[in-house]
Amino acid sequence: MNKQEVAQVLEWFSEMGVSDILNTDPVRPSNKQISSLAELKEAMAKVDISIKHCATNMVFGTGNEKADILLLGEAPGAEEDKQGLPFVGQSGQLLDKVLAAIGLDRTKVYITNILPWRPPGNRTPNTEEVALFRPYVLKHISLINPKVVVCLGGTSTKALLQTTDGIMKLHGRWTMMEGISAKIMPTFHPAYLLRSPSQKREFWRDFLLVREEISRNN
Repeated sequence: MNKQEVAQVLEWFSEMGVSDILNTDPVRPSNKQISSLAELKEAMAKVDISIKHCATNMVFGTGNEKADILLLGEAPGAEEDKQGLPFVGQSGQLLDKVLAAIGLDRTKVYITNILPWRPPGNRTPNTEEVALFRPYVLKHISLINPKVVVCLGGTSTKALLQTTDGIMKLHGRWTMMEGISAKIMPTFHPAYLLRSPSQKREFWRDFLLVREEISRNN
């Protein structure tokens, strides 16, 4: 790619509302140009990435846009891709049960993923895909401005916190990061619990900590 082509790409990103193309954060939404979820969704929809062309629908986010709790997953699955909504398959049904058990439902939380499109074969998002969409995730969180972010699974936890520590080590422990005012709680992905039901007790304990945190601040 020559200098003129690079300049054209940079200009295109700027028009889409993103800036600051860096090695560690290749695409960062501009705080000035993106000021609403609708604008963020529009900018994300225009990102040209291979998985986009393999998916049926873009899965953006859903729920209470003023929620105290934001749930951050990994990527859409087959049912999510079909319906265009996050966590509507078996994993979502389990998540709904846990939310109900602590007095919450989808009208009281906001749910989104690291990737807005389903990777082929339901594979785990790769490093490049995560790096591309992480700035959008940060912008998404800032627009919702929750008190708590729950990272569902190792992929979303590592992507948000930029850590190499595994979910077994991190779950159930509050953490903070620069640029996000919310407290962050890593926990297991519901899909993992379907395969390893013995971890449901730990998952439940993590959500009890979330409930306690929200109750303490309301």
